[in-house]
Order: sequence, then C-alpha cells, then structure tokens
Amino acid sequence: MPCSLARPLQLGTVSTSAITEAAPLSLCAREPHVPADRLVAEMVPPPRFDSVRFDTYVPDPNQPSQSEAVTVLGSFAAGLGGAHASGSGRRRWFARKPAAPTGPRGVYLDGGYGVGKTHLLASLWHATPADPSLKAFGTFVELTNLVGALGFQQTVQTLSGHRLLCIDEFELDDPGDTVLVSTLLGKLVDAGVALAATSNTLPGKLGEGRFAAADFLREIQGLSARFRPLRIDGEDYRHRGLPEAPPPYPEEQVAKTAYATDGASLDDFPHLLEHLAKVHPSRYGALTDGLRAVCLTDVQPIADQSTALRLVVLADRLYDREVPVLASGMPFDRLFSEEMLNGGYRKKYFRAISRLTALARDAKGLVSQ
Repeated sequence: MPCSLARPLQLGTVSTSAITEAAPLSLCAREPHVPADRLVAEMVPPPRFDSVRFDTYVPDPNQPSQSEAVTVLGSFAAGLGGAHASGSGRRRWFARKPAAPTGPRGVYLDGGYGVGKTHLLASLWHATPADPSLKAFGTFVELTNLVGALGFQQTVQTLSGHRLLCIDEFELDDPGDTVLVSTLLGKLVDAGVALAATSNTLPGKLGEGRFAAADFLREIQGLSARFRPLRIDGEDYRHRGLPEAPPPYPEEQVAKTAYATDGASLDDFPHLLEHLAKVHPSRYGALTDGLRAVCLTDVQPIADQSTALRLVVLADRLYDREVPVLASGMPFDRLFSEEMLNGGYRKKYFRAISRLTALARDAKGLVSQ
C-alpha cells in the first residue's frame, strides 16, 4: 500500500488542466538525517519570527501586562550589550573563571498560549546587541536534541561563549530532561550567559491554561534566583477578531489543490501518523524542508497520547515555517479526545489546535475558486 495514501483517490470532478505533470511530494517518503552542526546553526528564531520585533508586537489595550512586557524585555536586551561573549566557547589556559553574575540573569515569560510569548522571545533575540552566532534560540526539545547530538560537555563548551540563550516551550513533564537542561543552564549562567524562557504545563497542572511561574521556578530549583518572572495576560491572539477556521474540504478538492500547488505534499493522515513514529521529533523541521503547503486526507481523531504528542511537534514546526495545511475529514478541533484535553498535556493539545487552525485559515488562498 502506498505510504502517501491509504486508498486510491477518486478524483472524479478534478480537472486535469488544473493538475501539474509532477505528482505532489509526500511527507511519508521523507526520512531526513540532520547532522549535529545543522542543529547548532539552526538555533535561531524560526522563519515565522524572522521579522518580528518589539515594535511589531501589538499589545491588547485591555491587557496592560503586555505593554509592560515589551518595556521590560527591551531594557533586558539593552542591558546585555556589555555582557560576556568570547565567541569561542572555550576558556584560555590559566584564565580566571568569570565571577558568577549577581541578580537575575534570566527572564521567564509567564502566560497562556497565543498571548505572543514566542513573538516577544524572538524579539528579545533580535534586539540583543550581539552577532547572531553569539545568540541561540530553540525549543526545549531542540535543546535536549542538541545535547544528545553533541554530548553534555561539548554543548556547554559550544554555548558558553554566547550572550543569550532563549528557550521556547520549556517542557517540565519529563523529570530526567528537566534535570539535564537545568544542569546545563547552571553551567551556562556560571559562564555569563543570559537566559530567557517560556514553558508549558506540568502534568496535572490544569488551572487556567498557563504554567504558573512559581511551579517553573521550583522545578529549576537552584536557578530560580536567576529568573525574573514576567506575567503576560491575554487571549489567544491567533483567533482575536479573526473568522472561524474553514471546515474540512472534500477529499477531491484537497487532492486537486495538492497537484495544482508547486511544492505541496499530499498524504493520508493515518499513514502520516504512522510515519512520524519512525522519525525522531528532532528531524520534523527537516521533514518539512521546501514545502509550500501540506495537504492531508482522511483526518480523524487520534487514539493514543504518544501519537498525539508527535503531531503536536509537527504542528509546531509547520507553524514556525508558515506552511499552510489543507485537509479533508474531521476538523482540527476534534483531533484530541476530551480525556486528552483535560489531562496533563492539555496545553500542548490546545496549542496544536490553535496553530493548525491558523494554518488551515492560511490554506484557504490555495483552493481554486
């Protein structure tokens, strides 16, 4: 059975004049291998956030904490202008160990999904007065993957010459990874690296859909004094004043669009989920290289949590790269069961729904009228 489609598509009314000679790409046919040096080079804000700056963030006038966050982070970035940054990541023999910085050398953005934390984190990266090679930006998963690729000591050596390390979506649901990254951050703080982070919800921490700063600071233990919590209140901006996401399209329309769109992929959703289990999540970004659109047929609810969490990572990478998603089958807000949406990973699932909905809205322009 082909990987890209679970069953032959009955194109029926699809006009052959609208179909290009080349067949669509298939995510299922891709098995990317990512070298360690690429992992380091790609620790920059993702394409969606290439052009964001503090002055492109639009605070909600009803949420004063958003305007305050812009001011505080702007000052934080300016204060890093004279920070240690040797650029080499190596200390000279007999050099004096730099004194541990006093006071907060990190900031933690505490807010729900869709309030613009990643926009602000990327803006901080852009505003910090240092060469891009002296600043690093990545998700928690990407940072743990870097440690896996380079080893702990080499990662410390590679990043210790930086002025700033930004960690988006700091995941605290895996105690082992939390200890690993907290230990790494302690080494980097001792080397003079400034930190900035956002995080997601611990299992069982349901509350208001955001991770509490007190819980974050408790989990990173010895580093807590290095972080200044900065709360950002607000609604999910991706749906603030925007129309509802389009309903799923007929399967024939999805296939027609995939064939008519250069650089589009076409995959059967259940088979794509099976393929994701064979690709390490650190490679999901490379899985989407060169894609202009993702077309999926037969979208259906996900039965198990492991599969759901893999889809969350793929949704993040597609959203980062602004790849529209056109789909048939079930709407994206029905992907995850009520049990999942009420469980410990609820924030991840709501973020995935939010991002896939935004990408489905982006895909409307691809559909032939």
